[in-house]
Amino acid sequence: MIISKTPFRMSFFGGGTDFPDFYKMYGGSVISTTFDKYCYVNVRHLPRFFDYATELVYSKIERVMDVEEIRHPAVREAMKYLDMHELRISYEADLPARSGLGTSSSFAVGLLNSFYALKGRYADKKKLADDAIYLERVLCKEAGGVQDQIAAAYGGFNRIRFSESGYCVDPIIVSPERKRWLNDNLLLFFTGISRFSSDIQVDTQKSLKDKTTRLLEMLSLVDEAERILTSDCDLEEFGRLLHYTWTLKRGISSGISTTSIDVLYGTARSAGAVGGKLLGAGGGGFFLFYVEKEKQKAVIEALSDLLYVPFSFEDKGTRIIHYSPENYVPAGKE
Repeated sequence: MIISKTPFRMSFFGGGTDFPDFYKMYGGSVISTTFDKYCYVNVRHLPRFFDYATELVYSKIERVMDVEEIRHPAVREAMKYLDMHELRISYEADLPARSGLGTSSSFAVGLLNSFYALKGRYADKKKLADDAIYLERVLCKEAGGVQDQIAAAYGGFNRIRFSESGYCVDPIIVSPERKRWLNDNLLLFFTGISRFSSDIQVDTQKSLKDKTTRLLEMLSLVDEAERILTSDCDLEEFGRLLHYTWTLKRGISSGISTTSIDVLYGTARSAGAVGGKLLGAGGGGFFLFYVEKEKQKAVIEALSDLLYVPFSFEDKGTRIIHYSPENYVPAGKE
C-alpha cells in the first residue's frame, strides 16, 4: 500500500503567463506558495476476490473490469501511461475540488507519485511535475497553464520562470520572520462556489492574443512583487499589488469574476482589506485577502457568510507518507 500527501497551492502573481502559447513567445513567471492543506492518494493492488478488477473511490465510486471503462480521465490516462492494473485507488482532501487551489493538479501529482512508488520506482520532483503536465494537458487534453503541477510537486514559496526551453523553480529568498508576517496578514475565504477550472481556462486561452498587453503588465508585476518580498519595505505594498493584479486579471475573461464576486470583494475592501484576488482561474472558489492585523476581525465579520480557512505556508511538496511495497504478478502470469 502507498499513500501520497500533496499540498494545494495559492498563486499570487503572474497567473496566465504560464500558458505555453504566451510564455513561448514572451516568457512567463509566477509567484506562488503551497500551504498546509493537502490531498491524499491511497493506492494498492486489488485482491482478486471481486467481480471487478479496479476500484476508484473519490466523490464517486467506480468499479470496472478494464482500464478503458474508467470515467475519471486523469486516473484512466495515468494507469494507461504507467501500465498500471488491478488497483484500488482512494482520494481524500482537506479542501473541496474545483476551488482555485490547483486541486486537480495536486491530485495528478500525488497519483503519479503513488503509482511510481507502487512500482518500486523513485520519481524526483521534476519528473512528477513534467509527467503531471503531460497527463493533464496532453493525455487528458485539458486547457490551462502549467504552474499548478510544478508548485504541487516542488512545494514551497517560489518564483517559477517559464521560457521556450522549459521552466525553473527559484525559492523566494525572504527571512523566516518576514515570511511569517506575510502569512499572518493573509486571510483565506471559501465563496461556496465550485467550478471547473478548465471551462474558464478555455475562454482565457482564447483571449490571450487579445489581452497580450494586459498579460505583459501582469508579468511585470512579478518583478515588483519579488522586490517587495525580498526588501525591507512595508508588506502593505504586497496587498496593494494584489489589488492591482486582480483588476488586471478580471479583465482578461468575462468568466473570471461575477457581480456577486465583485460585491464580496468590495465588502472586504470596505472592511479594511488592502487588496486580494480570487485564486486560480476565477469564477468562484477561494478569495485571498491581505489584511493588517488590527483590521482582520472586521473583515472576518464582514464576510461572515463565507467560510474562513486559517492556513500556514509549507515547503515540502508532494511526498510518500506510507510505503508498503507489494509483490505483484500480473493476471495470467502467476
